[in-house]
Amino acid sequence: MFAEADGFPRARNGKTIHSDPNISITDPASEDDFNIRYSSASAAPACYEVNRVSCEASPLTMSPWKQASPLSKKPWTHSDEANVPANSLIGSIVREEGHIYSLAATKDLLYTGSDSKNIRVWKNLKEFTGFKSNSGLVKAIVISGEKIFTGHQDGKIRVWKVSLKNPSIHKRSGTLPTLKDILKSSIKPSSYIEVKRKRSLWIKHSDALSCLSLNSEHGLLYSASWDRTFNVWRISDSKCLESVHAHEDAVNSVISTAGEMVFTGSADGTVKVWKRELQHKGTKHKLAQTLLQQESAVTALAINAAGSAVYCGSSEGLVNFWGIGKQLSHGGVLKGHKLAILCLAAAGNLVFSGSADKSICVWRKDGNIHTCLSVLTGHTGPVKCLAVEKDHESGNDHRWIVYSGSLDKSVKVWSVSEFAQAMSKVGDHESNREAFPVEGSYSTNWLIELYVYTCEY
Repeated sequence: MFAEADGFPRARNGKTIHSDPNISITDPASEDDFNIRYSSASAAPACYEVNRVSCEASPLTMSPWKQASPLSKKPWTHSDEANVPANSLIGSIVREEGHIYSLAATKDLLYTGSDSKNIRVWKNLKEFTGFKSNSGLVKAIVISGEKIFTGHQDGKIRVWKVSLKNPSIHKRSGTLPTLKDILKSSIKPSSYIEVKRKRSLWIKHSDALSCLSLNSEHGLLYSASWDRTFNVWRISDSKCLESVHAHEDAVNSVISTAGEMVFTGSADGTVKVWKRELQHKGTKHKLAQTLLQQESAVTALAINAAGSAVYCGSSEGLVNFWGIGKQLSHGGVLKGHKLAILCLAAAGNLVFSGSADKSICVWRKDGNIHTCLSVLTGHTGPVKCLAVEKDHESGNDHRWIVYSGSLDKSVKVWSVSEFAQAMSKVGDHESNREAFPVEGSYSTNWLIELYVYTCEY
């Protein structure tokens, strides 16, 4: 069990568990900076300079042009799209508002969550609107139709709706669990469970939320928490259907397939597969299989668009993957990072891995072979979150817009093609070949960092 008398979680052996052992954080109260809980067994030695601010080496902060200007109200720039190469960074959002922890993209809107109280909304490469959560750190954002769900440090889920009369207005329509359900459950002794030696209502998370995942087919929302559980919510009436004690340590990720499988990854080093059964009054999840059991923490999960593969990122910088069929079969390991994987995303035939080493690896799946197309670099801090959507303006079904949020307080926007020149391949088995950043060129332009990286050899 954890003891938190001094404000920092401690493992069973008494050692302090840091949110990321590889990064030096200047804020003494920032143990949640990575939004990922590591077990004590997965701690690694510090590899970053002490007392270094994440954006200290940025051309933005070193530029002689960094000064107050009316132009500074525009936090975004993008290059001439006609000159954008196959894989490139086309723009950045830089706001001194806090580390970026969560992203969600839908149609022409991008939602960003940080450790400030603001959730920003961007449209057509410009700031569109924003709204306050009044609860600080925004750890996850998912969108279902006209509803926006945000997961927070306090263990609650806020629900927001877009005004039909004015799309720039977002109003909070509720909180999960609802006050009505809390009051109704609190009078029933059977509604209480023991979490970390404390009695708590089973419909409530007793620790920080780490992840949200939608199952549109059945109208379900999944929430994972550091309290070692995942909860299942029915979107139509905001009711908590089930709470599952899934792991022996913090649950860092949960994802649901279109079928009946749910995957969870934890700081205890395991990836578990759950079988979902729909019942008259709710759901029932049963443990079907433990896919992975290792010493290093599982930090992120993703399923590809076809639903044919599941990917698992870990604190040791590796991405394991399994083929999804009648049975789950281990396909191999992708080795492209030197530090912990912090986030994963998949779109089309592409898989993206963001890391504490400040880079993003772009992998293309062809059967069971994964080709590293490029390593996207430019962030001056760890890459914490990713969001991907199709590039509709290009008219190309194989080009994607990738958003990456970082602890350097910036969001970068990339144009990525599935037909970019390859760097290295990883086949059916582990390969010792690593992917390294591609050298490129950059220019600094009035409070904006603009880099272009190509895969030319």
